[in-house]
Parts: sequence; structure tokens; C-alpha cells
Amino acid sequence: MLACALGLTLLLTGNAVDTTFVAAGALLVASASGCLSYLRPRLRADSAGITVRTLGGQHSWSWERVSLRISRTRRLGRDTPVLELDVPEGDVLGGLLVLGRFDLGTEPTEVAEQLERLRRQLPPE
Repeated sequence: MLACALGLTLLLTGNAVDTTFVAAGALLVASASGCLSYLRPRLRADSAGITVRTLGGQHSWSWERVSLRISRTRRLGRDTPVLELDVPEGDVLGGLLVLGRFDLGTEPTEVAEQLERLRRQLPPE
């Protein structure tokens, strides 16, 4: 929506400098919204394991290769929960994925509970 508003503003600007700045802003907003749309949903899970989507592609791990925990961080004066996933370091830089409420679409504590339920439903070997 913001990209559309900037596009409309682009049509109404008469100065070349204004047009350049508005066009750059519209391009930035459009590319950011495209990246965020591509990443949703970010986390998928089933009884076999989890899959996380990043800009570099999808990464999947079995439950044996993943550990998870809820951590609390302080942001803007509030304690907010985040879901931390420890994964093999060779798959994702650093081996730690931190997913917040925006990434998950719901509270990280609820997601952690659901993931633990799925983990307990491991398929028989």
C-alpha cells in the first residue's frame, strides 16, 4: 500500500530530484514487501522435523538435529519471548535461528508448545 502511495506521488512530482528520491523509496518499499511476503510462513513443522524458510531457500532438519528453547529479550522497555532453534552450524550461519512474534505470526511460547507436541510424535524407526 505504501508502494502504491509512493507511486502516485511519483506521478505528481515535477522536480527531477524529487522524482528520483520518491522512485528510490518506492523501489525500496516494494522490494522489502516482496521479501517479507516470500518468507511467510517462515516455520513449518510435522512429526518428521521442521522446515525454515530464509532468503537463501528452505532448510529442513529432523527432530534429532534440532533443539529449541524460549528466551526472553528486552526490547523497547518490554520483555518479549523469542523462539531459539539450535540447528547444525553448516546449514545456517552460526547455527542459531531466532524467531519472534512477527516471524511466527503468533506468540513464540505457543509455537514452542506445539513443536514439543510434534517432537513427541516421532515416527517409529
